[in-house]
Amino acid sequence: MDEILVLLKGSYVVIDKPHGPTSHQVTSWVKGILNVEKAGHAGTLDPHVTGVLPIGINKGTKIINILHYLDKEYVGVMKLHSNVDEERIKSIFREFTGEIYQNVPLRSAVSRTMRRRKIYSLEFMEKDGLNVLFKTSTESGTYIRTLCADIGDALGVGANMIELRRTRTGHIYEHESHYLQDLVDAFEFYREGDDKYLKEILRPLEELIKPFPKVWVKDSAVDALANGAPLYDAGILKLEGVLKAGYPAGVLTSSGRLVGYGFPTGRENGKILIMDAVLIERGEYPRGWKDK
Repeated sequence: MDEILVLLKGSYVVIDKPHGPTSHQVTSWVKGILNVEKAGHAGTLDPHVTGVLPIGINKGTKIINILHYLDKEYVGVMKLHSNVDEERIKSIFREFTGEIYQNVPLRSAVSRTMRRRKIYSLEFMEKDGLNVLFKTSTESGTYIRTLCADIGDALGVGANMIELRRTRTGHIYEHESHYLQDLVDAFEFYREGDDKYLKEILRPLEELIKPFPKVWVKDSAVDALANGAPLYDAGILKLEGVLKAGYPAGVLTSSGRLVGYGFPTGRENGKILIMDAVLIERGEYPRGWKDK
């Protein structure tokens, strides 16, 4: 089968989201450009925010949300409402590094409760008048606009975010992203018989699980997983990384094809993982299990 047709059945693209449209609009445009049935993004960016927006294609929509378990990196500009010394700003940045509490913004679709989030790094880059350029790495789900406002309150002068760009989602960096026009051009070249550029943009789903623990399973266990069964000790060929409670692990066939991902069970009764997303259809692999 045409390699592009295989990728269109299940892959992801990394779009450099422009300023203006919503993440949902960008995802809808990608769906239309590629003429696919499904597309879904991971990690919503507000309309005025630019940068890395991973979008799952068809079967990729089942697994793209695994990226929510990885950190995000941003570069932004915070405007102070009154002048503050650089050293004071750096000191407050250090105080906001680590675990913080955030109120969910009024405009957010999620319930408005106080939430804990981790700020892995918060770097002062430069100051121009009242504008402060900063770089931060945060836990997924951190509101950078709220972070800027809270820093302004801590400084005693107030502040608001005026620019923001996401430069990384987990292991996916901005230099790997593509403009929407790149995708339009690549698909047009493909229709004319040149698939080189579209191959560079459509990425195999196996790349999504690179940072996660991985489990390779016997082919005889694959159909059971596709039918909703948990993964047992007996079905494992090899394990890479450390399985952690509440943290997903990728599951692959013996040949390296992505089955999906699941969550560790603590080896209860020989169970290793409960599958959360399965990409392989029932009947694709030989049945290696029996009904009780």
